[in-house]
Amino acid sequence: MYDYTICRHADEEIFVKQCIAMEKNISGIVKDKLLIDVDESKIQIYTLKGKEIIIHNSYYIDAVYVKSEIDLAPYFSEKTNKMK
Repeated sequence: MYDYTICRHADEEIFVKQCIAMEKNISGIVKDKLLIDVDESKIQIYTLKGKEIIIHNSYYIDAVYVKSEIDLAPYFSEKTNKMK
């Protein structure tokens, strides 16, 4: 499992931007359910080739972070982004 901290505070705007970045930069990604917890934390689930990528905007942990079954670094490297 790969873990990526995007922001050290829960932030709706950053959460939405991260979801958009995933959809833009990862070809073949499939958007699944958006879950909303009782404290208004959000969890967006994606799949890519049968593997889960989950983006969290957690008020409990107070962070925006990604948990992924695949390494996402190649999709967001400077070289990759310059080519798009």
